[in-house]
Amino acid sequence: MRGVGQLYDQALAPAGINAAQYNLLKTVEKLGAPTQSELAADIVMNLSALGHTLKPLIRDGWVLLDKDPADGRRRLITLSPNGRAKLKEAQRLWKPTQRRFERVLGANPTKELLALLDHLASQDFNEAFADRS
Repeated sequence: MRGVGQLYDQALAPAGINAAQYNLLKTVEKLGAPTQSELAADIVMNLSALGHTLKPLIRDGWVLLDKDPADGRRRLITLSPNGRAKLKEAQRLWKPTQRRFERVLGANPTKELLALLDHLASQDFNEAFADRS
């Protein structure tokens, strides 16, 4: 799988992001304004790794980390206007790579693989795997 990830990283390089960062931008867009815990749970990533992956996105002004107006103890993650533009730029690079992947692997195997990967990345799978009984 590392080789496949590298293909997507190469495809996204002209946008200045990698596949993990692209995934974060897409997930923040999907969730709206998640907390770090909500975002970490959705992508099944620990908070430390999430913080490490978010740092360059915050530094480059693509992601904003602001206090929740309803609860000042919480911090919400949102896409900045530049972040939305960066995501659109990256999507234009991602789509032809994804189409090529589907063409090489086949449409049905690609669907099956993506469903399996979604299951492996799910909180349910993570909890079931952690249960040692």
